[in-house]
Amino acid sequence: MRRRLARWGKRLGLALLALLAAVTVAAAIYDWVTPGGRPMRALYRGPFVHVDGRELAYRQWGTHGSPLVLIGGFIEATDVWRRVAPLLARTHRVYALDLPPFGYSERKGPYVLATWIDELEGFERALHIVRPTLVGHSLGAAVIVGEALRRPHALGSIVLLDGDALGGAGIPSWIASLVVDPYYTALYRIITGSDWIFRKGLKSAYGPYAPHLADQEVERWQRPFRVAGTAAAFKQMIPHGIPGWSLADLARVHVPTLVVWGAHDTTDTVSEGRTSAKTLGAPFVLLPRAGHLSMLSDPVGVAQAVEGAAP
Repeated sequence: MRRRLARWGKRLGLALLALLAAVTVAAAIYDWVTPGGRPMRALYRGPFVHVDGRELAYRQWGTHGSPLVLIGGFIEATDVWRRVAPLLARTHRVYALDLPPFGYSERKGPYVLATWIDELEGFERALHIVRPTLVGHSLGAAVIVGEALRRPHALGSIVLLDGDALGGAGIPSWIASLVVDPYYTALYRIITGSDWIFRKGLKSAYGPYAPHLADQEVERWQRPFRVAGTAAAFKQMIPHGIPGWSLADLARVHVPTLVVWGAHDTTDTVSEGRTSAKTLGAPFVLLPRAGHLSMLSDPVGVAQAVEGAAP
Protein backbone atom coordinates (compact mmCIF):
# COMPACT_ATOMS: atom_id res chain seq x y z
CA MET A 1 0.00 0.00 0.00
CA ARG A 2 2.79 2.39 0.96
CA ARG A 3 4.65 1.61 -2.25
CA ARG A 4 1.52 2.27 -4.28
CA LEU A 5 0.97 5.65 -2.54
CA ALA A 6 4.61 6.52 -3.06
CA ARG A 7 4.34 5.72 -6.77
CA TRP A 8 1.18 7.81 -7.10
CA GLY A 9 2.80 10.63 -5.16
CA LYS A 10 5.82 10.55 -7.44
CA ARG A 11 3.62 10.53 -10.53
CA LEU A 12 1.57 13.45 -9.19
CA GLY A 13 4.72 15.39 -8.42
CA LEU A 14 6.12 14.79 -11.89
CA ALA A 15 2.79 15.79 -13.44
CA LEU A 16 2.72 19.06 -11.47
CA LEU A 17 6.32 19.81 -12.45
CA ALA A 18 5.47 19.13 -16.08
CA LEU A 19 2.42 21.40 -15.84
CA LEU A 20 4.47 24.18 -14.23
CA ALA A 21 7.12 23.84 -16.92
CA ALA A 22 4.49 23.97 -19.66
CA VAL A 23 2.82 27.06 -18.16
CA THR A 24 6.21 28.74 -17.75
CA VAL A 25 7.17 28.04 -21.35
CA ALA A 26 3.77 29.20 -22.59
CA ALA A 27 3.99 32.43 -20.55
CA ALA A 28 7.52 33.07 -21.80
CA ILE A 29 6.44 32.52 -25.41
CA TYR A 30 3.41 34.79 -24.92
CA ASP A 31 5.67 37.53 -23.51
CA TRP A 32 8.01 37.17 -26.48
CA VAL A 33 5.40 37.24 -29.26
CA THR A 34 3.14 39.96 -27.80
CA PRO A 35 4.21 43.61 -28.06
CA GLY A 36 5.94 45.34 -25.18
CA GLY A 37 5.67 48.99 -24.21
CA ARG A 38 6.08 51.97 -26.54
CA PRO A 39 7.60 55.41 -25.84
CA MET A 40 5.03 57.75 -24.31
CA ARG A 41 5.55 60.33 -27.07
CA ALA A 42 4.63 57.69 -29.65
CA LEU A 43 1.24 57.35 -27.96
CA TYR A 44 0.57 60.94 -26.88
CA ARG A 45 1.78 64.07 -28.70
CA GLY A 46 1.74 66.28 -25.64
CA PRO A 47 1.99 68.75 -24.14
CA PHE A 48 4.58 67.66 -21.56
CA VAL A 49 6.32 69.57 -18.77
CA HIS A 50 9.56 68.74 -16.92
CA VAL A 51 9.06 68.41 -13.15
CA ASP A 52 11.69 67.00 -10.77
CA GLY A 53 13.48 65.14 -13.54
CA ARG A 54 10.30 63.65 -15.01
CA GLU A 55 8.27 64.43 -18.10
CA LEU A 56 4.65 64.84 -17.07
CA ALA A 57 1.81 64.80 -19.58
CA TYR A 58 -1.03 67.28 -19.21
CA ARG A 59 -3.89 68.97 -21.04
CA GLN A 60 -5.12 72.54 -20.94
CA TRP A 61 -8.39 74.28 -21.75
CA GLY A 62 -9.46 77.93 -21.52
CA THR A 63 -7.54 81.20 -21.59
CA HIS A 64 -8.99 83.32 -18.79
CA GLY A 65 -10.42 83.13 -15.30
CA SER A 66 -9.10 81.57 -12.09
CA PRO A 67 -7.15 78.31 -12.45
CA LEU A 68 -8.50 74.80 -11.90
CA VAL A 69 -6.22 71.75 -11.71
CA LEU A 70 -7.84 68.35 -12.28
CA ILE A 71 -6.23 65.18 -10.90
CA GLY A 72 -7.58 61.80 -11.98
CA GLY A 73 -7.75 58.57 -10.04
CA PHE A 74 -6.31 55.10 -10.40
CA ILE A 75 -5.52 54.22 -14.08
CA GLU A 76 -7.15 57.48 -15.26
CA ALA A 77 -5.50 59.59 -17.96
CA THR A 78 -6.29 63.28 -18.46
CA ASP A 79 -8.68 62.22 -21.23
CA VAL A 80 -11.16 61.30 -18.49
CA TRP A 81 -11.90 65.05 -18.10
CA ARG A 82 -12.72 65.59 -21.78
CA ARG A 83 -16.46 66.19 -21.20
CA VAL A 84 -16.34 68.40 -18.11
CA ALA A 85 -13.19 70.47 -18.81
CA PRO A 86 -14.64 72.39 -21.81
CA LEU A 87 -17.61 73.39 -19.66
CA LEU A 88 -15.32 74.70 -16.93
CA ALA A 89 -13.09 76.41 -19.49
CA ARG A 90 -15.83 78.89 -20.34
CA THR A 91 -14.94 80.82 -17.16
CA HIS A 92 -11.67 79.26 -15.94
CA ARG A 93 -8.19 78.24 -17.03
CA VAL A 94 -8.31 74.47 -16.70
CA TYR A 95 -5.39 72.05 -16.42
CA ALA A 96 -5.40 68.27 -16.07
CA LEU A 97 -2.29 66.35 -15.03
CA ASP A 98 -1.28 62.71 -15.50
CA LEU A 99 0.36 61.40 -12.32
CA PRO A 100 2.66 58.48 -13.21
CA PRO A 101 2.27 55.61 -13.78
CA PHE A 102 -1.16 56.66 -15.10
CA GLY A 103 -1.86 58.32 -18.42
CA TYR A 104 1.15 59.31 -20.53
CA SER A 105 3.62 60.72 -18.01
CA GLU A 106 7.11 59.24 -17.80
CA ARG A 107 7.26 55.98 -15.84
CA LYS A 108 9.74 57.08 -13.22
CA GLY A 109 9.00 56.26 -9.59
CA PRO A 110 8.61 56.07 -6.73
CA TYR A 111 4.85 55.78 -7.19
CA VAL A 112 3.78 56.91 -3.75
CA LEU A 113 1.58 59.65 -2.34
CA ALA A 114 4.43 61.96 -1.27
CA THR A 115 5.92 61.90 -4.78
CA TRP A 116 2.55 62.62 -6.40
CA ILE A 117 2.09 65.64 -4.13
CA ASP A 118 5.58 66.87 -5.06
CA GLU A 119 4.76 66.45 -8.76
CA LEU A 120 1.49 68.35 -8.40
CA GLU A 121 3.23 71.23 -6.65
CA GLY A 122 6.04 71.21 -9.22
CA PHE A 123 3.49 71.27 -12.04
CA GLU A 124 1.86 74.36 -10.56
CA ARG A 125 5.24 76.11 -10.28
CA ALA A 126 6.28 75.15 -13.81
CA LEU A 127 3.09 76.55 -15.36
CA HIS A 128 2.91 79.53 -12.96
CA ILE A 129 -0.44 78.43 -11.56
CA VAL A 130 -1.28 80.53 -8.49
CA ARG A 131 -3.93 79.72 -5.87
CA PRO A 132 -5.78 77.11 -7.92
CA THR A 133 -8.87 75.13 -7.09
CA LEU A 134 -7.80 71.49 -7.05
CA VAL A 135 -10.25 68.78 -8.12
CA GLY A 136 -9.23 65.22 -7.23
CA HIS A 137 -11.18 62.22 -8.47
CA SER A 138 -11.04 58.93 -6.53
CA LEU A 139 -7.33 58.36 -5.73
CA GLY A 140 -6.68 61.94 -6.81
CA ALA A 141 -8.65 63.12 -3.77
CA ALA A 142 -5.84 61.92 -1.49
CA VAL A 143 -3.29 63.84 -3.57
CA ILE A 144 -5.10 67.18 -3.32
CA VAL A 145 -5.75 66.69 0.40
CA GLY A 146 -2.00 66.17 0.74
CA GLU A 147 -1.26 69.52 -0.84
CA ALA A 148 -3.97 71.17 1.27
CA LEU A 149 -2.28 69.81 4.39
CA ARG A 150 1.20 70.79 3.23
CA ARG A 151 0.56 74.34 2.03
CA PRO A 152 -3.02 75.49 2.63
CA HIS A 153 -2.34 79.16 1.89
CA ALA A 154 -1.27 78.32 -1.68
CA LEU A 155 -4.71 77.00 -2.66
CA GLY A 156 -8.04 78.61 -3.37
CA SER A 157 -10.17 75.55 -2.57
CA ILE A 158 -10.33 71.78 -3.10
CA VAL A 159 -13.04 69.48 -4.44
CA LEU A 160 -13.09 65.78 -3.60
CA LEU A 161 -14.87 63.98 -6.43
CA ASP A 162 -15.91 60.37 -5.73
CA GLY A 163 -12.90 59.97 -3.44
CA ASP A 164 -12.82 59.90 0.36
CA ALA A 165 -9.01 60.50 0.49
CA LEU A 166 -8.61 57.72 3.09
CA GLY A 167 -5.82 55.16 2.93
CA GLY A 168 -6.02 51.38 2.97
CA ALA A 169 -3.64 48.62 3.96
CA GLY A 170 -1.23 47.07 1.49
CA ILE A 171 -1.04 43.39 0.75
CA PRO A 172 1.46 41.23 2.67
CA SER A 173 4.99 41.56 1.31
CA TRP A 174 5.28 37.82 0.70
CA ILE A 175 2.38 37.98 -1.73
CA ALA A 176 4.08 40.77 -3.68
CA SER A 177 7.18 38.56 -3.94
CA LEU A 178 5.11 35.98 -5.81
CA VAL A 179 4.47 38.43 -8.66
CA VAL A 180 7.27 37.18 -10.88
CA ASP A 181 7.95 36.82 -14.58
CA PRO A 182 7.16 35.42 -17.03
CA TYR A 183 3.74 34.98 -15.39
CA TYR A 184 3.27 38.60 -14.28
CA THR A 185 4.05 40.13 -17.68
CA ALA A 186 1.84 37.61 -19.47
CA LEU A 187 -1.06 38.22 -17.07
CA TYR A 188 -0.60 41.99 -17.33
CA ARG A 189 -0.75 41.92 -21.12
CA ILE A 190 -3.75 39.59 -21.18
CA ILE A 191 -5.75 41.78 -18.77
CA THR A 192 -4.81 45.15 -20.29
CA GLY A 193 -5.49 43.86 -23.79
CA SER A 194 -8.91 42.41 -23.00
CA ASP A 195 -11.80 44.46 -24.36
CA TRP A 196 -14.22 42.33 -22.33
CA ILE A 197 -12.52 43.15 -19.01
CA PHE A 198 -12.46 46.86 -19.78
CA ARG A 199 -16.09 46.93 -20.86
CA LYS A 200 -17.20 45.19 -17.67
CA GLY A 201 -15.17 47.57 -15.50
CA LEU A 202 -16.33 50.68 -17.33
CA LYS A 203 -20.01 49.72 -17.21
CA SER A 204 -19.74 49.31 -13.45
CA ALA A 205 -17.83 52.58 -13.03
CA TYR A 206 -20.29 54.56 -15.17
CA GLY A 207 -23.28 53.27 -13.21
CA PRO A 208 -26.79 52.41 -14.43
CA TYR A 209 -26.85 55.24 -16.98
CA ALA A 210 -23.73 54.05 -18.79
CA PRO A 211 -23.65 54.94 -22.50
CA HIS A 212 -22.91 52.45 -25.23
CA LEU A 213 -19.19 51.70 -24.91
CA ALA A 214 -17.90 51.84 -28.46
CA ASP A 215 -14.52 50.39 -29.41
CA GLN A 216 -13.06 53.90 -29.39
CA GLU A 217 -14.00 54.37 -25.73
CA VAL A 218 -12.40 51.08 -24.73
CA GLU A 219 -9.27 52.04 -26.67
CA ARG A 220 -9.05 55.31 -24.72
CA TRP A 221 -8.60 53.33 -21.51
CA GLN A 222 -6.33 50.62 -22.88
CA ARG A 223 -3.90 52.92 -24.69
CA PRO A 224 -1.98 54.30 -21.63
CA PHE A 225 -1.16 50.74 -20.52
CA ARG A 226 1.06 50.44 -23.60
CA VAL A 227 3.48 53.11 -22.40
CA ALA A 228 6.91 51.56 -21.80
CA GLY A 229 7.54 50.77 -18.15
CA THR A 230 3.90 50.60 -17.07
CA ALA A 231 3.88 46.91 -16.14
CA ALA A 232 6.99 47.33 -13.98
CA ALA A 233 5.50 50.45 -12.37
CA PHE A 234 2.33 48.63 -11.34
CA LYS A 235 4.46 45.86 -9.87
CA GLN A 236 6.21 48.46 -7.70
CA MET A 237 2.87 49.79 -6.47
CA ILE A 238 1.47 46.42 -5.30
CA PRO A 239 2.92 46.42 -1.74
CA HIS A 240 1.83 49.99 -0.95
CA GLY A 241 -1.94 49.44 -0.84
CA ILE A 242 -4.39 52.32 -1.21
CA PRO A 243 -2.57 55.60 -0.51
CA GLY A 244 -4.40 58.14 1.58
CA TRP A 245 -4.97 59.73 4.94
CA SER A 246 -6.76 59.08 8.21
CA LEU A 247 -9.90 60.84 9.42
CA ALA A 248 -7.70 62.66 11.94
CA ASP A 249 -5.67 64.01 9.01
CA LEU A 250 -8.82 65.19 7.23
CA ALA A 251 -9.83 67.09 10.36
CA ARG A 252 -6.62 69.15 9.97
CA VAL A 253 -7.55 70.46 6.51
CA HIS A 254 -8.24 74.20 6.67
CA VAL A 255 -8.91 74.95 3.02
CA PRO A 256 -12.42 75.62 1.64
CA THR A 257 -13.60 72.16 0.60
CA LEU A 258 -16.47 70.56 -1.29
CA VAL A 259 -17.25 66.83 -1.61
CA VAL A 260 -19.15 65.68 -4.74
CA TRP A 261 -20.39 62.12 -5.21
CA GLY A 262 -22.20 59.97 -7.73
CA ALA A 263 -25.33 58.43 -6.19
CA HIS A 264 -24.63 55.11 -7.95
CA ASP A 265 -20.93 54.92 -7.07
CA THR A 266 -20.11 51.31 -6.18
CA THR A 267 -16.33 51.83 -6.05
CA ASP A 268 -16.47 54.26 -3.13
CA THR A 269 -19.84 54.29 -1.39
CA VAL A 270 -21.95 57.35 -0.72
CA SER A 271 -21.66 56.73 3.03
CA GLU A 272 -17.86 56.91 2.75
CA GLY A 273 -18.18 60.23 0.96
CA ARG A 274 -20.51 61.61 3.62
CA THR A 275 -18.12 60.54 6.37
CA SER A 276 -15.22 62.39 4.77
CA ALA A 277 -17.39 65.45 4.13
CA LYS A 278 -18.50 65.53 7.76
CA THR A 279 -14.92 65.22 9.00
CA LEU A 280 -13.76 67.95 6.62
CA GLY A 281 -16.69 70.19 7.59
CA ALA A 282 -17.50 70.39 3.90
CA PRO A 283 -20.79 70.59 1.97
CA PHE A 284 -21.79 67.35 0.26
CA VAL A 285 -23.28 67.32 -3.24
CA LEU A 286 -24.96 64.13 -4.50
CA LEU A 287 -25.30 63.63 -8.26
CA PRO A 288 -28.41 61.44 -8.76
CA ARG A 289 -27.55 60.08 -12.23
CA ALA A 290 -23.81 59.50 -11.77
CA GLY A 291 -21.69 56.50 -10.88
CA HIS A 292 -18.00 56.51 -9.95
CA LEU A 293 -16.98 58.19 -13.21
CA SER A 294 -19.19 61.16 -12.48
CA MET A 295 -17.20 63.54 -14.69
CA LEU A 296 -18.19 61.36 -17.66
CA SER A 297 -21.70 60.31 -16.65
CA ASP A 298 -22.80 63.76 -15.42
CA PRO A 299 -20.35 66.42 -16.67
CA VAL A 300 -22.89 69.24 -16.29
CA GLY A 301 -23.56 68.38 -12.66
CA VAL A 302 -19.84 68.12 -11.89
CA ALA A 303 -19.10 71.41 -13.66
CA GLN A 304 -21.80 73.24 -11.74
CA ALA A 305 -20.54 71.88 -8.43
CA VAL A 306 -16.90 72.77 -9.16
CA GLU A 307 -17.78 76.25 -10.38
CA GLY A 308 -19.63 76.83 -7.12
CA ALA A 309 -16.51 75.94 -5.16
CA ALA A 310 -14.00 77.87 -7.28
CA PRO A 311 -13.21 81.48 -6.35
